[in-house]
Amino acid sequence: MPCHRFHAVQARIACAVAEAGRDAAAVRLLAVSKTFSAAAVRDLAACGQRAFGENYLQEALDKQAALGDVPLEWHFIGPIQSNKTRAIAGHFSWVHSIDRLKIAERLSAQRPAGLPPLQACIEVNVSGEASKGGVAPGELPALAEAISKLPGMQLRGLMAIPAPTPDVLKQRAAFRQVREQFDALRARGYVLDTLSMGMSGDLEAAILEGATIVRVGTALFGERNHLG
Repeated sequence: MPCHRFHAVQARIACAVAEAGRDAAAVRLLAVSKTFSAAAVRDLAACGQRAFGENYLQEALDKQAALGDVPLEWHFIGPIQSNKTRAIAGHFSWVHSIDRLKIAERLSAQRPAGLPPLQACIEVNVSGEASKGGVAPGELPALAEAISKLPGMQLRGLMAIPAPTPDVLKQRAAFRQVREQFDALRARGYVLDTLSMGMSGDLEAAILEGATIVRVGTALFGERNHLG
């Protein structure tokens, strides 16, 4: 059972939240289960984890089918192709990686009427990396305005994956940029409550800068090698 890893990550989060002077319940743990098996998800769920993030649609759908007896909350956190939006809209509670209006419009239109609104975050490319998804900061206000008006979808906040660095000051500076963009949107009147940022190697820095969801894979499941 992987509960020792789960509790170790919970302890890291609790320490960072305390250092930041924030409420103990201010940060949610999203277990990133991409490339790990349904059995691994089931084991972690038995430890008390309920929210799981997936990057690859077909892999996620297979796991959802295998785990239908377990009450889990599924988050899509990977790049979104237009031909995948219908399945994402129908099978996930959250989407963290919206970076263009076309995708948001498709998710909105394809969200089944019987489901609650799709909880949405806009991905921001804070480090300007060409290899990463995400909207440029300058384009964020217009995209937020458009998404906030879509039916079947609730804009909750921002997601970011800054360039990795072991330098904690640089980690915090990148996350601070995301938080400042988040604060600017809230100042414009948007009702936002979610900053999805921070992973196994930098979750403390993210929490110190205001993260409300940290996306953790390796520290919970171990090193990734293959799906099995």
